[in-house]
Amino acid sequence: MKILAIDTSCDETSVAVVSGRRVFSHVEYSQIAMHEKWGGIVPSIAKRAHEERIDWVIDETLKHSKVKTLKNIDAVAVTYGPGLAIALEVGLKKAKEISNKYTLPLIGINHMEGHLYSPFVQNSKGNPKRKFSFPYIGLLVSGGHTEIILFKDNLSYEVLGKTRDDAAGEALDKAARILGFGYPGGPILEHLAKDVGNIDTYHFPQPMIRSENFEFSFSGLKTSFLYKVRAMSENKKNNNLGYLASSFQEAIFQTVIKKTQKAMRQTGVKNVLVGGGVAVNNRLRYLMRKTVRETSGFVLFPSYKYLNFDNAAMIGVVGAIRAERNLFVKNLEELDRKPRLSLLQSTIK
Repeated sequence: MKILAIDTSCDETSVAVVSGRRVFSHVEYSQIAMHEKWGGIVPSIAKRAHEERIDWVIDETLKHSKVKTLKNIDAVAVTYGPGLAIALEVGLKKAKEISNKYTLPLIGINHMEGHLYSPFVQNSKGNPKRKFSFPYIGLLVSGGHTEIILFKDNLSYEVLGKTRDDAAGEALDKAARILGFGYPGGPILEHLAKDVGNIDTYHFPQPMIRSENFEFSFSGLKTSFLYKVRAMSENKKNNNLGYLASSFQEAIFQTVIKKTQKAMRQTGVKNVLVGGGVAVNNRLRYLMRKTVRETSGFVLFPSYKYLNFDNAAMIGVVGAIRAERNLFVKNLEELDRKPRLSLLQSTIK
């Protein structure tokens, strides 16, 4: 099946044409420049930008694919949650409109499913040739989510733990703001940390690391960082930006690594998948590879950088798997935005 996939879950207007795990075209309009001056995502701006660009993005995606026109599409897949409510609305409305106009079946996709499957997305030639080898421990680390998942089989998951407050990416962005930098802050901290060799000078607490569960909480860590910075003179802070960034980043990464390691031990699962925007960080990748290698397992990250972030390609791949099982939406009116959708909530059938 040739699937048109749409994702407007946050600040990227993303569309892809997918067949199976192969992506034949993918076009995305980023809103980062619009939100930078506000220090974060402004929902009303995000919605308006989606509305203004979605038709253009769809047209460009079709133009760069083999199908060329919506008449050659077999189904439509769309993200309906979790995400920014009024942003989700735009993609849903457009997907329903296309489904009705061209009499195409519609597939509702959980955005977090997409991130779990992102390491298996292939280019148009079918690379990388990764086979499924269930089960996996899935670590999802992004601006809005930090979760550890037992990925049992296709479309079969168990959430082992998730954050109680700030997600890892959100905490990194807030720490960058405390240091006086703009949005998005995660890449800035990575650059500063790399400049000083990723040294953990300040030894910030690794939250909930001794708890028996797999949950996270980064709010207290952020507060600890704020107090440390406030106690410094402006001159001392500016002379230690790299060490502050590195130490804060290390506290978050060591926490998610150790929690993942604990999940591997308790479940006996050696192989790990990592998805989400924070997964582009090279320090996290190094630490995760080192940890998993010590257990004789392997770790998979998305093969292409854009697949770590919000994108329609991964949504289309999950759509293809659901289409194989005839998991289409029976009543379009029942498919509505679900900004707090859990991975365990079933897609409407």
